[in-house]
Formats: sequence, C-alpha cells, structure tokens
Amino acid sequence: MKKKEVILQAATHLFSRKGYKDTAMGELTKMTGAAEGTIFYHYKSKQGLFLAILSNLKEGILPEFERYRNAESEKTGLDMVEESISFYLYMAQSREDLFAILHQRYPYELAESNPECRDHLEAVYNCFVDIFENAIVTGQRDGSIAPDIAARKSALIVFSMVDSMVRFRMNNLYDVGALYKDLIESCRRMLENRTR
Repeated sequence: MKKKEVILQAATHLFSRKGYKDTAMGELTKMTGAAEGTIFYHYKSKQGLFLAILSNLKEGILPEFERYRNAESEKTGLDMVEESISFYLYMAQSREDLFAILHQRYPYELAESNPECRDHLEAVYNCFVDIFENAIVTGQRDGSIAPDIAARKSALIVFSMVDSMVRFRMNNLYDVGALYKDLIESCRRMLENRTR
C-alpha cells in the first residue's frame, strides 16, 4: 500500500474514533510513520485530509450501493424495502469507520461553508435514500405498497429509522439485533397496500 493510502486509512480510523477536532496530526504521524510534512504534501491541510476521507467514502460506498440497487430482482417492492434495510445495516457494520464519520457533527458544520464537503455528503445521502425510494416506487407499481403515499418522503422516513438503528448500535445504546424484526414490521405496516 502506498504511503498516501496508509495515511488516508489511518486518518479515517482516527477521525472515526476521536472526531475531527480531537485528532492530532502528531498522532497520525506516529501511527503511520509519515512525517507531518509528508501528510501535508499529500493532503495540504487537516481539512484537506478530511475531505479526502469523505471523497474516499463516496467513491468506496456509492458503487456498492449502486450495484445493489441495479441488481435484478423478482421480489415485490415491499420485499425490496426489507432487503434494502438489511443491506444498509450490513454496510454500516462492514464500513463502521466511514459510517462513524458520517454520524459526527463536524462534516455538517464544514458543509455549511465548504461546497466540496456539501457535495460529498449530498451524493452519499441521496444514494442511500434513492435505494429506498426505488423500492417504494417498484412496490407502488407491483401493488405491494400503497399507491397514495409520497415515495420520496416515505423513503426519507424509512432511511431515518434505519440510520437511527445504526447510531444506536455504534453508540451501544440498544441491542439493534433485538429491534430488527420490529423495524421491519413497522416499515411494512407503514408502506403496505392494505386495499389488495
């Protein structure tokens, strides 16, 4: 692995565990063996390094979600919503460092004044919500989901519920496994077409 990639990987871990403000560049130099000058040569600043992490997140996670979204399925839209929930929870667990960064306050503070950061965050979250919206629209077409609900708004609600479960797990607040079945049932009740 190239030094630049080692720095990025180590910084991702540190930022995810300590947050942006509490991560010292000196700690990163100790962890990677790279001089501070080398880090700044590759990333220009601490903020530049953080933006590179967000870009890496976008470039690493979005293709996986795109592949998932584009996979052919014979299932109903309602079943696709359930699968999307499972996939999101799986991705959040397998990419825990990156999702931990998304759940910190700093990226959103930075996005207020930094268009590049805002673009990265919008791309990531639009992809997440699009997966749920696509499943809902499919369900409205096949009749498994109520035709009169607003697909985008419902997708945002489902995403918010699922993402909250990820936050619970990351912060050790609740046993998410014990809540999974109830989450699925709640989403099904909210979306299902009862007129069939």
